[in-house]
Amino acid sequence: MLKHVKLLAFVAAVAACSDDISLAQPPPFTVTAVAEFREPWAMAFLPDGRLLVTEKRGALKLHDLDAGATADVANVPAVEYAGQGGFGDVVLHPDFAANGFVYLSYAEEGERGTAGAAVARARLVLEPANAPALEGLTVIWRQSPKVDGRGHYGHRIAFGPDGFLYISSGERQKFTPAQDLQQNLGKIVRLAADGSVPRDNPFAGRGRVAEEIWSLGHRNPLGLAFDANGRLWNVEMGPRGGDELNLVQRGGNYGYPVVSNGDHYSGQTIPDHDTRPEFNAPAVFWNPVISPSSLLFYSGSEFPDWQGDAFIGGLSSQSLVRIEFGGSGGGGNGIPGTAREAARYNMRARIRAVEQGPDGAIWVLEEGSRLLKLTAR
Repeated sequence: MLKHVKLLAFVAAVAACSDDISLAQPPPFTVTAVAEFREPWAMAFLPDGRLLVTEKRGALKLHDLDAGATADVANVPAVEYAGQGGFGDVVLHPDFAANGFVYLSYAEEGERGTAGAAVARARLVLEPANAPALEGLTVIWRQSPKVDGRGHYGHRIAFGPDGFLYISSGERQKFTPAQDLQQNLGKIVRLAADGSVPRDNPFAGRGRVAEEIWSLGHRNPLGLAFDANGRLWNVEMGPRGGDELNLVQRGGNYGYPVVSNGDHYSGQTIPDHDTRPEFNAPAVFWNPVISPSSLLFYSGSEFPDWQGDAFIGGLSSQSLVRIEFGGSGGGGNGIPGTAREAARYNMRARIRAVEQGPDGAIWVLEEGSRLLKLTAR
């Protein structure tokens, strides 16, 4: 019966795609290759227009777009470069112009062959321009526990309009920790900017790890972003099928591995979300998958028709996926209105990160090397 339900869901998804979108359309924008990096993973624009780029092998680069010059940032943390692990996200403190703080995520080695993600805060010193450096690097969060294997770290970072720091934490391919409040694997975590735990987190009073947790039941959340209304969304890789875009709600349980719109790679069936309405269902799911890597809500002037839309980088789909939102009615499980895939643009490469630049252009990192700038035709 469950396989029949999954088949019907797959047929419905394909039908929706054929009715509403043309998969892998030629991009309706101009693509300009700007720079090359070695396995880039994430980027963040500085107030002066320069760009920070993390490289998975363990380097942080400062790129001057006007001069076309790239400098290494000194004093970066040691990373565990293996499998899906390495240097991860880079995000500026909301008051970066005053305090100079940057936040970095990365995989770090543990004892007896284990590993886990960590988030550190440091002050970025930009002078002299040819020798930028991090000062006072301090780890403010770690995945707990560290486990064997080198997959599903998650470790995207986003600051909310409430001033708090949100971190996505993958379940490290261990499945059940996603439902365990005594582990922060398979969760989205909410912390103060210094790493302390806000008193109004949903599981306050249940122990140090539980107190960090904002939502649970996630698999491998690789995109984390706030929309213009201050709502938090994540995009995550599902198992075989079932990639998800979720509206992340306080204390919400998104069901993995109890439910999913995909199945385990072993072939074992996972009950669909519809069978367990107590779990938060995704706003959009994909089967076949897109392999999402990142998430951006667009607000710029370069593409005025896309203001308020979301963009998802696609790895196996080699695409940039655009999501439209509409309506204010109920979307089920507390999802306001509707979300739908509006277009999928063929980028002909695995897309690792997508960001909006100060000029309103969309900037994309290919997984292999290139930094691309997307502008209106």
